Amino acid sequence: MTLIEPIAQKLIQRIGQMGRVVVAFSGGVDSSVVAAAAQQADASSCTAVTAQSPSVASWQIDLAKRVASEIGIPHRLVQTHEGQLQQYVRNDQQRCFYCKQTLYQSLAAVAEASGDAIILSGTNSDDMGDYRPGIEAGRLANVQTPLADLGIDKHQVRQLAAHFGLSNHDVPASPCLASRIVYGVAVTPERLRRVELAEDWLREQGFSDCRVRVHENELARIEVPKPEMPRLLSPELALDLSSYLTEIGFQFLTIDLQGLRSGNLNQVLVSIGGNNP
Repeated sequence: MTLIEPIAQKLIQRIGQMGRVVVAFSGGVDSSVVAAAAQQADASSCTAVTAQSPSVASWQIDLAKRVASEIGIPHRLVQTHEGQLQQYVRNDQQRCFYCKQTLYQSLAAVAEASGDAIILSGTNSDDMGDYRPGIEAGRLANVQTPLADLGIDKHQVRQLAAHFGLSNHDVPASPCLASRIVYGVAVTPERLRRVELAEDWLREQGFSDCRVRVHENELARIEVPKPEMPRLLSPELALDLSSYLTEIGFQFLTIDLQGLRSGNLNQVLVSIGGNNP
């Protein structure tokens, strides 16, 4: 027996005790582990549901479809309409709350149609230490967090994904496209599409991970892992990148010399107001 197997069994048992469940399924490693455990707990009483909106990259939808098929869990796509909420569009520090609130309202309809199923998210124990208003939206919607409840952290989630044989066990985390837009700059379909195109271009050049942050005046701030930065700064590639970003609508381009740092836009909030901005 491996060290991770008892944790996997605890997770399966915990979800199995809940009865019918609906998993908020992004195709990322966290929600995939929850979906895999739910399927093993009772394949006849679980459904994975993926949000579809301009804030979700096309490749993530494709990934969700593929991983759900690998798991063998029934999978549905639901259209969410967070972009119709002015509270979301204005993009203050509560944006994620309104996005998740909209998502969980959509999932609640699926859960009710599935016999009052319980909604599960992939929130893990490490997420609880970051500024994540979406977690509060989940709490208000009575969304259950089996990973966090069992104290399962990001590292253990990766181990569980490998244990369950998930092909995305080593895929880097990639939050929604709206998380790339700096607070105070409106979230629009055009900006979201611009971010998606720019990040797709960087991946096509072979970068293992990337972020394209949007600042005021359509400034794009590029982040890639530090070991890969010399290639990004090579004259030929830098020129191609600049030309492409200008072509798709960015006005200015800067490269973050600190490299890729997931969630770094939240550091401004923490520095200004602590954990309660």
